[in-house]
Amino acid sequence: MKPFIKWVGGKRQLLPTIKDMIPKSFDTYYEPFLGGGALLLEIAPDQAVVGDANTNLINTYKAIQNNKESLKVLLNEYTEKHESATDKKEFYNEMRRKYNDAIQNSPNSLEVCSLFIYLNKTCFNGLYRVNSKGLFNVPFNNREKINLYDNSNLDDIAEYLSHVVILNEDFEETCKTAKKGDFVFFDSPYAPLKPESFEAYTKEGFPLNDHKRLAMVFHELTKKGVFCMLTNHNTDLILELYYDCNIKIVPVKRMINSDASKRTGEEVIITNY
Repeated sequence: MKPFIKWVGGKRQLLPTIKDMIPKSFDTYYEPFLGGGALLLEIAPDQAVVGDANTNLINTYKAIQNNKESLKVLLNEYTEKHESATDKKEFYNEMRRKYNDAIQNSPNSLEVCSLFIYLNKTCFNGLYRVNSKGLFNVPFNNREKINLYDNSNLDDIAEYLSHVVILNEDFEETCKTAKKGDFVFFDSPYAPLKPESFEAYTKEGFPLNDHKRLAMVFHELTKKGVFCMLTNHNTDLILELYYDCNIKIVPVKRMINSDASKRTGEEVIITNY
């Protein structure tokens, strides 16, 4: 299975390396920063508890889990309207306004979930960015033709998710029930490459204190005998927070950067085993 959305910071390019590094056997799989769910969908563990702080993202996973056929109807409708629109940029902006109105008035609706997927596939680089009011503000990617979903892949995802626990919680709450022998994969929000700035995809952000709290959770789980893996930028902050763990540095491509010369970088894969 493949992710049904594009997600900045997704781990598809690192999947071979990550798969080689996961424990040979474990009980329940946990992923507290679900995002696009590339690793979850690749290894499809029998028992899984996943979560994310992004409410609209999690509601969309739940819509696929419980109501995929109705979701497809709306996605087909949006595809037809997009491709028949004379001014596709204006149609996109109209759909973005509709989404921002819906997340304020009916945040748990199927309409929000379908618009979430539409905007993900038609916005610039699949970027999820909101303003201080929590409103989506990413511009159009100027595509004439769109493909909002792969039918067989979405069916497979829905079938798999039918026995996965999906939570809209803080990362600490999501992995609270993890016990010895379980495996937690932290695809954590990136620490800033420049210490004075932080990247975030929820209006609340992920500040320095959250990175420190995450490191505390990582080490607490280690003491409980839980297998833990964490990925992030290769920065002094991350190396300091996980200095006593196993750290593998890997090169990556960062296609989100408009400057081609800055599209390469380094990430770390950190384990406690």
